Amino acid sequence: MDIPWGDIATFTTAGLSTVATAGAWMAARRSAITAETLSRIEQERWHAELVPQFQVSIERAEGDRATLSVRLIGPVHLGRLDEIRVEIAQSDDMARVATLPGEPTQEQLDGQVWGPLRFTHGANGADPNGKTVAPFSLEVGKGTRFSVERTRPPHWQQGDDRAARWRDQWLNTPMRLVFTCRREDMKPWVVPCEVEVPQSPQVRWLG
Repeated sequence: MDIPWGDIATFTTAGLSTVATAGAWMAARRSAITAETLSRIEQERWHAELVPQFQVSIERAEGDRATLSVRLIGPVHLGRLDEIRVEIAQSDDMARVATLPGEPTQEQLDGQVWGPLRFTHGANGADPNGKTVAPFSLEVGKGTRFSVERTRPPHWQQGDDRAARWRDQWLNTPMRLVFTCRREDMKPWVVPCEVEVPQSPQVRWLG
């Protein structure tokens, strides 16, 4: 029987060509994955280096109100933030969950500012509960101010001394803020911040 060496050679060449093509595809795929991984690592490193830095203080206290000063101080390479959303977080770490029917509801618990200060309703686009203000933008080195006021005890708390008990509960407790920052070409940053509430005689809230 004649052996079709020509056909065998053709099939072998075709097989080797297929293997070579598959190998090249796998190599290219590995190279693409490596490049993608390196690019992602570089982007994450750059994102971490550009975490916004804020200088936040409470000043100009008068009566029940004060001024919250917010400055974007760095890093320089950040340049600007297109949108900043700031929300007041609770100043303690208690979990407040509505477990029984009736007042307070979970919505009421979530709406209450659990801390010494809230944003003044009607100023700076503050919401009715005083937890947030309207979004704003800042360039590095620039700042803005917000009106804040002393919080009030929730309406479901009872007792003639409830205002005094509420005030004492938050005495020497910092105001906690959470900044959610966006720039067009970057992922968002979430930056928590604690602000000391001045309690010197000239600014301490009484009454």
